[in-house]
This record gives sequence, C-alpha cells and structure tokens, in this order.
Amino acid sequence: MAIGPFRVWGDIYVVGGPELSHGNDCLVYLVGGDAMVLIDSGAGQGYERIVANIRSLGFDPGKIRAVVATHAHIDHIGALGRFHDEFGAEIVAHELDAEAIETGLGTGAEFYGVDYTPCKVDIILRGAEQVLYYGGWELRAIHIPGHSPGSIAVVIEDEKRILFGQDIHGPYFLRGSNVAQARVSLQRLMDLRADVLCEGHFGIYEPATKVRRYIQGYLRELERG
Repeated sequence: MAIGPFRVWGDIYVVGGPELSHGNDCLVYLVGGDAMVLIDSGAGQGYERIVANIRSLGFDPGKIRAVVATHAHIDHIGALGRFHDEFGAEIVAHELDAEAIETGLGTGAEFYGVDYTPCKVDIILRGAEQVLYYGGWELRAIHIPGHSPGSIAVVIEDEKRILFGQDIHGPYFLRGSNVAQARVSLQRLMDLRADVLCEGHFGIYEPATKVRRYIQGYLRELERG
C-alpha cells in the first residue's frame, strides 16, 4: 500500500518515490511556500500522483517555480517536460548533463521501458557552485561529478543544513561515471557537515553523525576500489 507525502523539515517534503508515486521514481522533494521548487521529477509515470501529493499537502502546483534536476538519469528527469509545460516551471540543470536532458541521449530510459520526451533546460548551471533564489529560499547548487558528469547536490540552510545529495550511493560504473571524481565529490559532501541528508533513493538521514556515516561508507567503498 502506498504511503502519503510527508514532511522532512519545515516546509520541505517528500512528494514522490517508489511508494508515493511510481516504482520507477527516485525520491522527489518539494521545497514549499509561495515560490516552490522541486528537486527532481521522477521517471514520468508517477507525474499525476506527484501533483496530487503536492495538492494534498495544501500547496498549489501552479506555484512551482522550478524543478532542479540533480542529474540526467530517467528516474530523476522523466516528468520535467510536463512540469515545464503544465505549470511553467523553470528547468535547472548543470551544463554537463543538460545535453542529455535536451536530447534524451544517455538518460537510461530504455532500461526502464520509459518513453522520454526531451525537455529544454531553462537555467544552465556552470562551474563548481551556483546559488539559486526562489521566493525566500536560497539554494546552493554544488557540482558533484562522479555518478554522472553533471551531477549536482543542493543545500538549503533552514535552521538546519539540509543536503539534497541524491544518488550518493551511485552506482559509479555507468557510462559517464567517474570513480576518481566521485571520491572528491563525496569528500566535499562530507565537508558540508549537513544536519539532514535527503538521498535520492534511500530516504532521509539525520542527525549529522548519521549523515556523515552514510556518505563515508560509500567513500570508503570507492577508496577500496
């Protein structure tokens, strides 16, 4: 039986995922308020359920200002086009994954049996770090290559430091993955000393000691080769 959307902290919620929207979906996070942001969009088949979950929390999906794509794998980007076309949400992604989002090449859609509709990236992130502003929210988008060339994490400071690390678990053997870069990226995430980790598939980790232990476990795996 599917569970319902739930709060992570403050106005931050989980609105999509295997038990919330569709089995192919990553965990989809909503940063709520008057100018809302989604972190990832799921694989596409759970789009209507994600929208319904947002409404069930009392939020208007029409106020979604942006969807931040943490990387260009289908389970994270499949519904980008629908959020863009139906609600006018800006699509945000790093330049090194933008081509895959805009062409559909290298998304892995074929492995999920999903028909992906390519989507234009409205805001292209460049470099190691960039700050996004939506309403009263400040989102630090940090480039963390390794899982994919243009993978990013997002950090929000809201009394607690919330890290949307997404696919920290990898895998790091896919086409476009880079183990050496992943080691550097995971160390950078550890150095952030986040209080709460919102992972892409394996849920919420807190307090800071559990966040560090989780990231460190995968870093050690990579260091062992």
